[in-house]
Amino acid sequence: MLPIFAILEYSASMSTMNISLPEALKSFVDQQVAGRGFGTSSEYVRELIRKDQDRQRLRGMLLEGGRSAAGSTADAAYFERLRSRVRGA
Repeated sequence: MLPIFAILEYSASMSTMNISLPEALKSFVDQQVAGRGFGTSSEYVRELIRKDQDRQRLRGMLLEGGRSAAGSTADAAYFERLRSRVRGA
């Protein structure tokens, strides 16, 4: 879940959206709310949406990386150079 300061930022400009769910999905949402520490079903749905946004951003970055030119080889020497840079910083 988000820290309190992030939740407060989101709640400053809320809109309302009503959704219809079959009883089985509503029961599932209610169970998730009760069992995972969400205060309301809206909090649970907002968390799902945020996670989906994160997943889509990650997917975009992975696709972008896949389209980019190949970089240097990440072999033992590469990691030793990284370690040296960190130790020198």
